[in-house]
Amino acid sequence: FTLRGPLFVRRSVLFLTLLVHIARGQVSYSIPEEMEKGSIVGNIAQDLGLDLQRLKSGKVRIYSRDSTEYIELNRNTGSLLSREKMDRESLCAKTTPCAFVSFDVIFENPMELYRVSVDIQDINDNSPVFPKSKIEQKISELAVLGARFPLESAIDPDVGVNTLKKYTLQPTDHFKLNVQNGAGGNKNVEMVLHSPLDREKKQHHNLILTAFDGGKPQRSATVQINIIVLDVNDNAPVFSQSSYKTSVVENAPKTTIVTKISATDADESSHGIQYNFEHVTYTVKALFSIDADSGEVKVIGDIDYEKHKQFTVKVKASDHGGLTDSSEIIIDVIDVNDNAPKITIMSFSSAVSEDAIPGTVIAMINVQDLDSGDNNKITCSIDLNSPFKIVSSLTNYYNLVTDSELDREQTAEYNITITAVDGGNPPLSSKEILNLKLSDVNDHAPQFEQESYNAFIAENNPPSTTILTVKAIDMDWGQNAKVSYFLIDGDLNGAPLASYISINSESGVIYAEKSFDYEQLKSFKMQVKAQDGGSPLLSNNVTVNIIIQDQNDNAPQVLYPIQTGASVVAEIVPRAADVGYLVTKVVAVDVDSGQNAWLSYKLQKATDRALFEVGLQNGEIRTVRQVTDKDAVKQKLAVVVEDNGQPSRSAVVSINVAVADSFPEVLSEFTDFTHEKQYIDNLTFYLILALAVVSLLFIVSIISIISVKIYRWRQNKLFYQSGANLPVIPYYPPVYADGTLQHVYNYELCGTTDSRMSDMKFIRPYSQNTLVSQSRMGTVQREKKEITNFRGNIPLINS
Repeated sequence: FTLRGPLFVRRSVLFLTLLVHIARGQVSYSIPEEMEKGSIVGNIAQDLGLDLQRLKSGKVRIYSRDSTEYIELNRNTGSLLSREKMDRESLCAKTTPCAFVSFDVIFENPMELYRVSVDIQDINDNSPVFPKSKIEQKISELAVLGARFPLESAIDPDVGVNTLKKYTLQPTDHFKLNVQNGAGGNKNVEMVLHSPLDREKKQHHNLILTAFDGGKPQRSATVQINIIVLDVNDNAPVFSQSSYKTSVVENAPKTTIVTKISATDADESSHGIQYNFEHVTYTVKALFSIDADSGEVKVIGDIDYEKHKQFTVKVKASDHGGLTDSSEIIIDVIDVNDNAPKITIMSFSSAVSEDAIPGTVIAMINVQDLDSGDNNKITCSIDLNSPFKIVSSLTNYYNLVTDSELDREQTAEYNITITAVDGGNPPLSSKEILNLKLSDVNDHAPQFEQESYNAFIAENNPPSTTILTVKAIDMDWGQNAKVSYFLIDGDLNGAPLASYISINSESGVIYAEKSFDYEQLKSFKMQVKAQDGGSPLLSNNVTVNIIIQDQNDNAPQVLYPIQTGASVVAEIVPRAADVGYLVTKVVAVDVDSGQNAWLSYKLQKATDRALFEVGLQNGEIRTVRQVTDKDAVKQKLAVVVEDNGQPSRSAVVSINVAVADSFPEVLSEFTDFTHEKQYIDNLTFYLILALAVVSLLFIVSIISIISVKIYRWRQNKLFYQSGANLPVIPYYPPVYADGTLQHVYNYELCGTTDSRMSDMKFIRPYSQNTLVSQSRMGTVQREKKEITNFRGNIPLINS
């Protein structure tokens, strides 16, 4: 380095060689003191063999243990620059080499640590300085030749060749200089009398003492010595020891006696010796005092081993005649364990991924203890039973690393207590708590609260009806735990499932997109997928069973008697019918299910309510008393078929019953059912025409029926006789639910055909082919019964 300081501008240029030493992660530099701010100390990148890109990407920083940063780093060039002028004398005093400036260079990504120390070289920037500008010395005229008179030495803060080197004394008529090296490396200056003094000739002698250092250019200082020649005392005090060695414990209480010095004088006035410190620093004066009469040295301040480990104190004994003697006290400070270890977190990752592998560095820790010896030996530890451990790296440096696998779902946050304990007695300790959070990894799939879901919805529901809510929980956190719900594509009755069902992707609420019909769809299954928002995506499926509940939305349907608007069909009850005579049977079904399909039959109105009754469960209409001649031929019945739903639904069937023993009587009565008071003028004509046509058809029907009867009797007697007037019960499709009759009744009716022109009614029987077709369908056929009484020999085909 070429240093151009203000002290050397007019003299010369000083060239110093920069020494760089790298070993075990340490770099040492040597620089002259008083370098200008911004001067280059060294290039850390070149000395460590690092790429400049590493300085930029590694988040490099400088850490100084004493919190004072004298050096800064230029990350672009890798150069270490001085931040301010450094005065070696104020930093290191007389200590050499001066390695006061030291710091650590810390890299991250990955973490690396280098220790850098800077040795500050002394320059001759201080001149010697005498404590006083004038010295007054009293010397007896009887002083013997060779008598020594100690002088206060000059002080030069510089070290090495730049420190104090020699003294000169002018004039030298009576005195000459005697310079000796002291125990602490200082120079003790004495005047030695080599020519007798004669107060009567000269009472005062003025001398000039000059001190020179060894620097280039050389610096010097002078002090005037005024010697007063005394007339009496001819013996000087003498210390018992040339130097005193003692020790004191740091933090010793004030007034503690450190040592006691003593001197003797051969003169009679030896008891008048006075003791004082001779040229001591302000630090010594602040910490120690000396009793002028007894020579006791006491503690008056707070002694700190970490600041001063040893004191060298010069003392002087003076008698009343002005004779003196000098000595020195070397005080060693004994360390006390009064400093707890200091924990400094150099680098800390406050969050770490839960999938971090064992050995991942969480924090870099520096631990320092200002004490010495065993008091400086530090043990660093962390809490037991934690997935972390602390390992030592460099001296006083530790790394906090993971020791086992982490799981955020079990423990999401750790408070890690770092404890540093020194080796003192009693030991002192410090603690530092690090709060570490685990960042989540998507390692858990959503889990539904149930293995499967069953939901019930009533049919005829309005669209957008809520069916149920599915819920899945993801043990992860944040986006990884955000669950979305989806329907897995499928078909239902040949249509996409999405046309029937939808789901809210955020809440998991399942809606019906359309109205369901229990009679078409009773239940179905679907798959719901819960998917998180992590990367990669994780999902889980669950089965949802949707069960449609039946509603009473269908009224009963009357199968028999068939209701037509164009003709009138009448059931004939002979007047000789017994009580309980089966007139007919109302057959109805309900396509609903359960109790909604349970049917009951009631007689709503009748021409004569005392003549007929309806079976509540089976719908059979029977007579409840004996028919009499007073009963009207034309009887109208209205039967209500009602289901058991809430609210119930019903159907009404109208039944015409003829109470008569002759067919003309039936015709005359039932002609008016649909056309009463119509065509009154042509009634006779129509009756005659109708009788003629009916008679013809009747004869044909009798012949046909007898032929069929004989044929079927021969065919394994497929018919059997029954005294009841029941209809034929055919095959009933299985579409009708339970609670109704399981068979459809097919009735063969004998009725009349209405004509507005003729008012004629006639019966058209079923053909043999129809009967045979019904038999092949597997229906239960009942043999027809021929009624040969009043019915005018008209065979009615009944069930």
